[in-house]
Amino acid sequence: MTDDVRDIVLGVVAAGISAALGWIARTHLWRRRLRRKQAFFGLPDNSESLLVVNRDPAAAEPAVHRFDVFALLELSALVKECGAHVRVVTQDAAHQGFGERTEFCVGGPGSNRRMLAHMAAMLPGVRVNVDPEPGPDRGAFQIGAERYRMDPGVTEYVLLARLTAGERRETRPVFLFCGQRAITNQAATRYLARHHERLARTYGSTSFVLLLKVISSQAYGPDMVELVADVTRAARTALPAAAPRTGHRAD
Repeated sequence: MTDDVRDIVLGVVAAGISAALGWIARTHLWRRRLRRKQAFFGLPDNSESLLVVNRDPAAAEPAVHRFDVFALLELSALVKECGAHVRVVTQDAAHQGFGERTEFCVGGPGSNRRMLAHMAAMLPGVRVNVDPEPGPDRGAFQIGAERYRMDPGVTEYVLLARLTAGERRETRPVFLFCGQRAITNQAATRYLARHHERLARTYGSTSFVLLLKVISSQAYGPDMVELVADVTRAARTALPAAAPRTGHRAD
């Protein structure tokens, strides 16, 4: 074997080894990211999850708003990426506890009984005005002493929460997407899909409640979202019997 042939063979072997090592490294990083994602969502391989669908309060017959359908599709994609399975149930058919499987609950308490139950049990510091009559406080959030009114299509709010019951390691979380309008529910699911890695680094397996602001949804849809605050403590602290009405408007 001449020196030139030997150099070529050694070069090919070195390239093959480098490619193999690169593939192994990428596979390891991909698997590690997947495990972190599965841990954050409580979705190990082949696990079951529950997706609770609300109803469109503006429809005469039972129906789901199109923006909520988009939210469900985005959540279904997240579940699939984790290698898990999803079962979709309507808000009036989810007659079971939580903690055994991951749950994604979409819609405010006025359109989702399941959301109403979760908020009463785990977010006693939050009140949502579900009065259907027009008015400045329609759909407003009260979180602790602060009130957040919406300006439809211009400034709207949505709560994104990850909550767990008990301290058992195997307890699965429930994710809440409680918006003032259907498009804000989709905005919260999209925010979770884009930022779940950062949220996992920040909160790990602990509970959190975030208040998000959706800006100019009439122009930008669900894409322009800002984090207003981490309201976990206020949301999980029961309101006094006569909570102060501050008339605060967070624009």
